[in-house]
Amino acid sequence: MAMQPAEIEALIKAALPDAQVTIEDLAGDGDHYAATVVSEAFRGRSRVQQHQLVYAALRGRMGGELHALALQTSAPA
Repeated sequence: MAMQPAEIEALIKAALPDAQVTIEDLAGDGDHYAATVVSEAFRGRSRVQQHQLVYAALRGRMGGELHALALQTSAPA
């Protein structure tokens, strides 16, 4: 079962409450998304650590309900 963009956003915001999240469905199939996530929690962390925080927020859905997620992460300017 495919995930809806609102569900992805809700999971990320539950883990990173201050996050500004933008989700784009890349293929129209509910399996391939791009996400831009801006959160103060990312400040001082490497890009890998930032992505790990987002993947952890998705609670194991990557590779199952969510096939692909292209991530752009950053701390607020």
